[in-house]
Amino acid sequence: MSAPTLLVVEDSPTMRQLIAFTLRRLQGCRILEAVDGVDALKKLTTDRVDLVITDINMPMMDGLKLVSLIRGNARTKAMPIVIVTTEGADEDRKRGLALGANAYIPKPIQPSALLKTVTSLLEPARG
Repeated sequence: MSAPTLLVVEDSPTMRQLIAFTLRRLQGCRILEAVDGVDALKKLTTDRVDLVITDINMPMMDGLKLVSLIRGNARTKAMPIVIVTTEGADEDRKRGLALGANAYIPKPIQPSALLKTVTSLLEPARG
């Protein structure tokens, strides 16, 4: 398999850079960045993406809508999705997972937890 491409969807430039910086520890990964769900959908139509990491609270289109659109598209429905958000309430977590997210990581993120989650979701694709 070629190097995996990860799409980080986050409206906060600081948080987006922090997540991208953390993901760069994974050898050979390509990192794409999007500022909201609309931007992410554009990138998903033009780039081959292996995994999406998204915030929930964003302008234009929030992360939950993005998750449901990714799951509703035949080309992207099996793509792993990780939600990274300050919305730590149990109902938010359940809603994100019910919509089809594979993992839910609360902010502030622990780099080791993010890397472990991303690595485990990419493993089946590499095998």
